[in-house]
Amino acid sequence: MNILLFSDSHGDVETMARLVSAHQPELVLHLGDHDRDLQALQGRFPHLRCLGVGGNCDKPGSPQQLLLREEGVTLLLTHGHRQNVKMGLMRLMYLGLENGAQLCLFGHTHRPHLEEVQGLWLLNPGAVASGSYALLTLEGGSFRAVHHRV
Repeated sequence: MNILLFSDSHGDVETMARLVSAHQPELVLHLGDHDRDLQALQGRFPHLRCLGVGGNCDKPGSPQQLLLREEGVTLLLTHGHRQNVKMGLMRLMYLGLENGAQLCLFGHTHRPHLEEVQGLWLLNPGAVASGSYALLTLEGGSFRAVHHRV
């Protein structure tokens, strides 16, 4: 399964639409800050599965975190502002471990990031608005993540 990961789009729906057309993912995940951009993207690609969480720049109503199981991999999605990820990743790591996640996806910092801590992978695609996103491939209970520049 190919998944496009976006965060912090801040109104840049055009770039996201271009990347969906280029990569043809099976799923798009948006990690907050301008979650309405994900709704706009869904409007352009009505048959594409799109899920997301709200960020600190979003109105109340969107979920603050999601726990998904796709292709045998447990994913936790959050924006990261409630875990203070700009100050460190320990709270995020504990959230992921407490929820049994293998991969914890977050945004907020606008910086691409990928690291393993205590068997949990922490992945930030960076900010679409700054030209960064990630492509996640899930297969048979394992994953591969690649950061890209627009």
